Amino acid sequence: MKQMTYAEAIRDGMRVEMKKDPNVILYGEDVGMFGGCFGVTAGLFEEFGPKRVLDTPISETAIVGSAVGAAAAGLRPIAEIMFVDFLGVCLDELMNQAAKMRYMFGGKATLPMVVRTPCGAGMGAAAQHSQSLEALLTHIPGLKVVMPSTPADGKGLMQAAIQDNNPVIYIEHKQLLPVTGDVEEGEYVVPIGKADIKRQGADVTIVAWSWMVSKALEAAEALEKEGIDAEVVDPRTLVPLDKEAILSSVEKTGRLVIVHEAVKTNGFGAEIAAIAADEGFDYLDAPIKRVTAPDTPIPFSPPLEAAYLPNAEKIVKAVKELF
Repeated sequence: MKQMTYAEAIRDGMRVEMKKDPNVILYGEDVGMFGGCFGVTAGLFEEFGPKRVLDTPISETAIVGSAVGAAAAGLRPIAEIMFVDFLGVCLDELMNQAAKMRYMFGGKATLPMVVRTPCGAGMGAAAQHSQSLEALLTHIPGLKVVMPSTPADGKGLMQAAIQDNNPVIYIEHKQLLPVTGDVEEGEYVVPIGKADIKRQGADVTIVAWSWMVSKALEAAEALEKEGIDAEVVDPRTLVPLDKEAILSSVEKTGRLVIVHEAVKTNGFGAEIAAIAADEGFDYLDAPIKRVTAPDTPIPFSPPLEAAYLPNAEKIVKAVKELF
């Protein structure tokens, strides 16, 4: 085990796979000599050289489109889109090419490509650089979507994503980049589609992912002081979703609160709520609650941004309404 930041763990996952397989390449805006907008790819250009770590023009369409072609031709590209907010520029390449090519070719083509992109608010980056758009991506059959919440999961899911023969959208939260934790050195794979119970509990299930896992754990500690034992379930992967882990937890606790940073309407929490209502209705002793951002663009003003974001206090309030 080694202490790493979330950013270092993601980098280490890429490094391990690049050392193993010369077909793994990395490219995007400023990922080379500059080391990436948030420093995640620092040192990889020097280690692997300009033929495997490439700076691209400012064209999300070209970045993802070339990744589709490279993957179909036998490489394993890791393409970085500097902010998840910019995925709209290359949505055709994701939605109509990457997501559908293997299906339309009857399995004769594989698309082993990873699209890395940071998400999330809390940095004063305003409405166009702070969104959480995972729900948009989970609605496209053919894409896998992962959102790690810890350094260990960051590395393990990165290795799993690179090894996968399907396109994987790897969403890393900007607020988590400096967070430290124990990470396995060398080979370490977290299976895609496998949730993790971040905290055992008996009274209520809190499902959260990415940065919101830390908020859920903070809320669970506060609730414990009031005699409420919360279980925190981190799906880690949204597509494919480990619904069995969620339903098993709800069966034990009888209550469900879903927390995500994205806006409420049509957020991925609604899908989890629908699954719980459809397949776990008899387990529930209270209504399902969601703690989310409001349906507005993200404010630039720091006080307004803080009010916009879900936090431990909002989670505690929602949980207590179930008792």
